[in-house]
Amino acid sequence: MIFKRVGEERPYPEHGLKPKDWSSLPPRQVRLDQLVTTKGTLDLNALLDEDSTFYGDLFAHVVEWRGEMFLEDGLHRALRAALQQRLVLHARVLVVD
Repeated sequence: MIFKRVGEERPYPEHGLKPKDWSSLPPRQVRLDQLVTTKGTLDLNALLDEDSTFYGDLFAHVVEWRGEMFLEDGLHRALRAALQQRLVLHARVLVVD
């Protein structure tokens, strides 16, 4: 299995971070098998688009809450990493109490 679990929503409380605010968090490596997705579906065009990260952050966004790591943004990056047989993903991690 690629991810720890496939979720359909964000179970953690609203954190208030705007997309540009994520850049203040340093990226770090996160194991794919520790991530819980917050989306159950993916637009295949987004996955296969070579320019998919052109306008967004180069790193996935992960929220750590209650001991679990939720993939908030960057599902296509995580799947691309898995297709390349990588076990880790570079992500910005926000710890929410």
